[in-house]
Amino acid sequence: MTVHADTFLDLTQHEIQALRTEFNLADAHTHQRQSASQHGIVERLPQLWYEAEEGLQATYEQRFTEAFFRLHRQPTALEKNKTLLSYAASISTMVVAMYLKRQRMAVTLVEPCFDNLHDVLSNMGVPLYPIDESALHDVDRIYTELKRRVRTDALFLVDPNNPTGFSLMSHGRRGLEEVVRYCKDHDKLLVIDFCFASFTLYDEELARFDVYELLENSGVRYLVIEDTGKTWPVQDAKAAMLTASDDIKEDVYNLHTSVLLNVSPFVLNMLAEYIENSAKDGMASVRDLLDVNRAAVKEALAGTILEYQEPIAKTSVAWAKIRHPELTATELQRELRGEGVYVLPGRFFFWNEPGKGEPYIRMALAREPEMFAGAMKRLREVLDRYAG
Repeated sequence: MTVHADTFLDLTQHEIQALRTEFNLADAHTHQRQSASQHGIVERLPQLWYEAEEGLQATYEQRFTEAFFRLHRQPTALEKNKTLLSYAASISTMVVAMYLKRQRMAVTLVEPCFDNLHDVLSNMGVPLYPIDESALHDVDRIYTELKRRVRTDALFLVDPNNPTGFSLMSHGRRGLEEVVRYCKDHDKLLVIDFCFASFTLYDEELARFDVYELLENSGVRYLVIEDTGKTWPVQDAKAAMLTASDDIKEDVYNLHTSVLLNVSPFVLNMLAEYIENSAKDGMASVRDLLDVNRAAVKEALAGTILEYQEPIAKTSVAWAKIRHPELTATELQRELRGEGVYVLPGRFFFWNEPGKGEPYIRMALAREPEMFAGAMKRLREVLDRYAG
């Protein structure tokens, strides 16, 4: 089916089109090649296949979850051992939406965020209301701002946020503590998407503490989504996790089993190898490539109408603001698309007020550096048309 890009209804439709483009900087999925140590995993894929073929499903589920939560330094999640697995974060989000709908809950969702969070919830019939990310920026005002702005049964946050890279972890423990305190005091269900949390690991400025200990000890009702899909170059063979507080976990489990039986044991076995590899190298095989491409973005944008927005968490996307009185993200994205560079326009991230996103574009960084450098050269050529 051929659809003109200017009529696309969401970011995923843009990303599908971008897969046909020379320089695809749209989706945040991993498209880089294997690191030296990851090559060894690929060479062992037949062995991993036959291991999974001979073993029990439960064995590989346990191996995966233990590896993941050890890497993420979440001993409480390991101890509780109640995380549900699915094969994509969107599936876990759908289960969350089913629960919210069944409980007749309205949701306050952070803005901006990746628009499929809004779309999945909305398509399930969940009433949605926005809260600007800025409500979380001043740790001394988080509680007050949430009390002033949230009028729904549930609060849905993304941390680190996609596309901005904002993270409550910039406040140490206290940022999330204030959110949890508010939700507990006012009987709100807290939903958190931690799908980009791996990019806070081994970051000296963002030490990820045991968030599940905080959630469990507080007594807050919660649902947490985690994911591998944005971290390792595994051609979209991924797994997502959904963890619920004890008071709602049975209801969530019953909805989860209505959606799927299991995740491939082979995929879980393979992903555990990538996770353990990253534990050994301190995430270097992931972080080093992103650092190279992030530096290339900054160099390409220097002195142009696009201003790189420094993130708190160094995730796998770059967010840039257009400094031109007449140019919108929709127009710049269309021009870049015509030159073979596919970026995402900011308007879709602002799901409630798309106009707020017109000054922004987002670029994915998880790409082979040689290809990415070519994309930055082409991008700079377009931006230079606006010089002076």
